[in-house]
Amino acid sequence: MSDCLFCKMATGDIKPDVVYEDEQLLAFRDIHPQAPLHVLIIPKHHVANLNDLDDALLGGLMLQTAAKIAGQLAYAESGYRTVFNCNDDGGQTVHHLHLHLLAGRQMHWPPG
Repeated sequence: MSDCLFCKMATGDIKPDVVYEDEQLLAFRDIHPQAPLHVLIIPKHHVANLNDLDDALLGGLMLQTAAKIAGQLAYAESGYRTVFNCNDDGGQTVHHLHLHLLAGRQMHWPPG
């Protein structure tokens, strides 16, 4: 999708602060972090939101990648949160599927 911010990051047109990349996924630091560690994990191909995700393996890969990143950055033992926001009322501001990985502080419930 030519006007999608995250698609531009996936193709290299925009250079985010990358923490992980493979053939299917890109993970980078959020520019407005809500925790000491705030990484977004995206598929490299455009999927608008969780409702449009028709590949359970991709969803699982995104979650496994979050756990891998948390481990590599030494947050796995203390704990972390993963969040998919879906559409406007769910808090999704960029309409390209992304998983938030948050760590480095006490998380509260309900999240708001």
